[in-house]
Amino acid sequence: MTETVELDCGMFKHQASGNDEPLRVMFVNTHLSVGGAETLLANLIRGMDRDRFAPELCCLKHLGPLGEELAAEVPAFSGLLRNKRDLFVIQRLGRLMRQRHIDAVVTVGTGGDKMFWGRLAAWRAGVPVVLSALHSTGLPDHVERPNRLLARWTDGFIAVAETHAQYLAQAEGCPRNKVFVVPNGVDVEAFAPRPPDEHLRRVLGLREDQPLAIIVAALRPEKNHALFLHAAARVSASQAEARFLIVGDGPCRGTLENLASSLHLKSEVQFLGVRSDIAKLLALSSVAVLTSKMEANPVALLEAMATTTPVVATRVGSVPETVLDGQCGFLVPPDDVETLAKRIEVLFADRSLAEGLGQQARAHVVANWSLDRMIHGYEDLITTLYRRKRGGVRPSGSPAGKESIVGSVEVAAPL
Repeated sequence: MTETVELDCGMFKHQASGNDEPLRVMFVNTHLSVGGAETLLANLIRGMDRDRFAPELCCLKHLGPLGEELAAEVPAFSGLLRNKRDLFVIQRLGRLMRQRHIDAVVTVGTGGDKMFWGRLAAWRAGVPVVLSALHSTGLPDHVERPNRLLARWTDGFIAVAETHAQYLAQAEGCPRNKVFVVPNGVDVEAFAPRPPDEHLRRVLGLREDQPLAIIVAALRPEKNHALFLHAAARVSASQAEARFLIVGDGPCRGTLENLASSLHLKSEVQFLGVRSDIAKLLALSSVAVLTSKMEANPVALLEAMATTTPVVATRVGSVPETVLDGQCGFLVPPDDVETLAKRIEVLFADRSLAEGLGQQARAHVVANWSLDRMIHGYEDLITTLYRRKRGGVRPSGSPAGKESIVGSVEVAAPL
């Protein structure tokens, strides 16, 4: 059951010092490295309507690579948290928020310092709207007890998919009536079908029409790259021409390189590290794979699907909402190396099937997971909560309800 609400926020601004001004929104993180959630934040900040919003970035420790880029585009602040027990961060951060006349604070990331200090400082500084955007599901990221205690001073927790919202309410202690859904989104123009880059193909030592599987994910335990490598070994045993790309970096790189060597995959697998040409790499690939043990709404899958690259992914978290099994790609059980290898082999062998799945995948992403939809979701949520807070109206419809602002007008029934 759903109901419709009038957001009426197309041209909404607030009054400050007698003049119409955009809402000032500060996004708080620890630092912006290169990753899926960080790229989402950068795209969100860049895409917000400047007539209605004035986004700012605050990295508690250091800006990081993406933060350095954004600092040339929006006000950016860093170095406020000096160590884990630096209680004076509340004073520094609160003073900054007051000086910048911040109207809404959005902490980005599940748990940790940014979620705790960002919300506490915002509450103490009297910021009207306080939100937490949570992009991950399960360990190693989770909402710790100190962060749960701040729920009463938080206006909303942003989930990236419906099943993720249910998880936040049931497992992470987020009050049901404060969980909102704003789906992740990708730039469907930047990630669109394109001809293969023959120069890049030569640089990677690949031949035309050579079967190629790619995985784009940080090299962390929860991404389970070992499953990808064991599947690669099985596929290589039957298709000697097959090749595999691992894009990303992280603490597990050395272990995974050793595993690839022990599986006799030294020439079949390339570790490319962090790359900025993901769309070009996808254009060369026959299949995109994700082998995670847990996920919320992974951007890597959305990017692959937007380029019409068929995907094979583990059936975890909210992935089934994105990858419709047998329509946009294939889902496999976690840790099932045999099924994973077979699905990759099927897509390598049947180009017609792969092309059909890829076309349906792009249509699904364009309709449901675009960057524009994500940006509008954040804009509408912030504006609606700001108006309710300033108008003295409760930010939730009912004590047991969960509001899900998807796009602009849909509000879901209680969980």
